[in-house]
Amino acid sequence: MAQDPLQILYKVKRNTEARIQQLALSVTSGNVDNFEQYKYIIGQINALELVRQDISNLLTAKEQKDEHSGTVIDIGRHTKT
Repeated sequence: MAQDPLQILYKVKRNTEARIQQLALSVTSGNVDNFEQYKYIIGQINALELVRQDISNLLTAKEQKDEHSGTVIDIGRHTKT
C-alpha cells in the first residue's frame, strides 16, 4: 500500500522532533557519562535539526504552492484613459 508523500514527510518530521527531544532530555538530565558521549549526542541533535529544517522548508514550499495554485482573476477597478 503506497502512502501519500506528504504524510510520509509529516511522519518523518514528527519522529525527528521526538528524537531531538529525547536526546536533549538525556543531555539536560545528566544522563551523559563522558564528554565524548556528550559530543556525539550534540552531533546527532545538530544533524536531526538540519533534517527537520529541510522537511519544514519542503512542507512550507508545498503549502505556499497549494495556496497560490488557484486561478486568480483581477476584479479591481480599471479606468479607461
